[in-house]
Amino acid sequence: MKEVLLISVFMKRTLVLLSLWFFIWFPLEAFCSTGNTSSSSNPKVINIGALFTLNSVIGGATKPALLAAIDDVNSSPNILNGIELKLILRDTNCSGFIGTMEALQLMESDIVVAIGPQSSGIAHVISHVVNELHVPLLSFGATDPTLAYLQFPYFLRTTHSDYFQMYAIADVLDYYGWREVIAIFVDDDYGRNGISVLGDALAKKRAKISYKASFSPEDPESKINDLLVEVNLMESRVFVVHVNPDTGLNIFSVAKRLNMMSGGYVWIATDWLPSYLDSREAVDPSTMNLLQGVVALRRYTPDTNLKKRFISRWKNLKDKGSTGPGGFNSYALYAYDSVWLAAHALEVFLSEGGNLSFSNDPKLRDTNGTTLHLSLLRVFNGGQQLLQTLLRMNFSGVSGQIQFNQQRDLIHPAFDVLNIGGTGTHRIGYWSNYSLLSIVPPESLYTKPPNISSSSQHLYGVKWPGETSKVPRGWVFPNNGQPLRIAVPNRVGYKEFVSKDNSPQGVKGYCIDVFEAAINLLPYAVPHTYMLFGDGNRNPNYDEIVSQVAQNKYDAAVGDITIVMNRTKIVDFTQPYMESGLVVVAPVKEAKSSPWAFLKPFTKEMWFVTAALFLFVGVVVWILEHRINHEFRGPPRQQLITIFWRKHGEHFGTFGADHMAVCRSDYQFKLHG
Repeated sequence: MKEVLLISVFMKRTLVLLSLWFFIWFPLEAFCSTGNTSSSSNPKVINIGALFTLNSVIGGATKPALLAAIDDVNSSPNILNGIELKLILRDTNCSGFIGTMEALQLMESDIVVAIGPQSSGIAHVISHVVNELHVPLLSFGATDPTLAYLQFPYFLRTTHSDYFQMYAIADVLDYYGWREVIAIFVDDDYGRNGISVLGDALAKKRAKISYKASFSPEDPESKINDLLVEVNLMESRVFVVHVNPDTGLNIFSVAKRLNMMSGGYVWIATDWLPSYLDSREAVDPSTMNLLQGVVALRRYTPDTNLKKRFISRWKNLKDKGSTGPGGFNSYALYAYDSVWLAAHALEVFLSEGGNLSFSNDPKLRDTNGTTLHLSLLRVFNGGQQLLQTLLRMNFSGVSGQIQFNQQRDLIHPAFDVLNIGGTGTHRIGYWSNYSLLSIVPPESLYTKPPNISSSSQHLYGVKWPGETSKVPRGWVFPNNGQPLRIAVPNRVGYKEFVSKDNSPQGVKGYCIDVFEAAINLLPYAVPHTYMLFGDGNRNPNYDEIVSQVAQNKYDAAVGDITIVMNRTKIVDFTQPYMESGLVVVAPVKEAKSSPWAFLKPFTKEMWFVTAALFLFVGVVVWILEHRINHEFRGPPRQQLITIFWRKHGEHFGTFGADHMAVCRSDYQFKLHG
């Protein structure tokens, strides 16, 4: 019994010592976790998320590109030092509500970077989520210009904003001289905000959007038909189409039925159309027949070796579980580079001591009975540091140079200008914010000084709708249109230029005659009506006339309006048809000569003043000479005669002296000769 007792005591002491040793050497965090913070200083796997619509034109190209980028990063020994990137995909199903729910579920996986979405409307909602959780959002498809970093600091666009695309369209319109366009767009954040920027860009070119025709993606063809019938009754024949690639082709299908793809019409499509066509290996001939003569823009990516190798792999990549059309387009390049951007930034982030840790957000608490599990959403503590690291990245990707400017836009935005004709598309030039329109690739111009003068803008020839190479006029007289409103100053003076008249047109004058002569030279009729400006009691304010033309209260103004700098900033002037300077227009009258013509230069008042001055000088001379000169004395009559005689005598005496001096000079010359 004693031995058993000793053994029992020994075993108890041994267990106590082993327990103390276990607690000393085992990490304390395994037992004492507060639940507020978790960290991993040397992770083996890093989660990144992706949000986009899988079954779509853009999603079909994006998914294979993302999976290929993840495989390339994980198989490369030169990045992340063996750390595995894990991609978590979520389908937004092209719905803002579903996209938000998927984003919240994605954030429960403690991701450090989110890639997507392709929809600008969903990006607006998700940006609020990533702002709260400090997770950088790399969007390869949300091109809405209003997605600005000031409101959404964790939103980073890895493609080019529609801000640049709309300025490119404005330059194309200005190149061909069109001043009014009709915008057809999808009624969401992507469509409305893009067209708003187009309006601002056109205003700088003294052009405008004459009508905005919006529709919903869910609208049937009958509503689209009504919309196009309405715009076809208007004056402009230039249409800018800014819609989604999945439903935008319905616009041209209806336009073809309405005979709006014929001669005289101009159709300009944003990059949605090339994205749709590029995603099809072989476009149906009936589809191409709908698009003959359309001009479209496509995001430009340089033809580098990286891009060529990626495109050569595409046939093998597109079979990796793609549920969409699966064709290649430019969004695949931006999605692929987004993964590499995240990988490069994470490598620098970890090398600089960044910590992949998360903490609970006290604002996110589950209320009684809720099933949203908001407490599972945690804040990425290194989000701000990783965001700054992303902004510092600079490398060459398959889409070109990946580098951000101060406004967090990719540098060197550029677009291909395409013309659809025959069985495919033809590049007619390029646009970049460095040189604007050009027929040489943008990267070849970056080494030269920027040149945006009008003489340097060039595009190749275009085959317009109706199989014509002649540039369309871009407008017609609308069936329900109003005549041009011509403002005419109702002057008080110089009525030879322009004045009120009792004739049917209501005005007359030299300026009116010039305007009517110009109208008669046009090959078509231009209905117009003259509208007097001013009350006729005093000359009107010409600056106000010009201002009201700029404000579209009048379509034009005719009159003696001087071309000055402040007016040229808001309106266009014709070439001057009169010489500059002080010019008076007066009727020519035949006048007879008269012996009293010498009196005409002076008025009666002037002759009276001259005579008064003559007498005044004579009196002054008499006063000065009367006391010392005996010739100024005598009877009053003699003194008066002396005053007149001396006055004339002085003038004649002076003339005689000068004449004698000349004669003497001649005489001396002859003697010396």
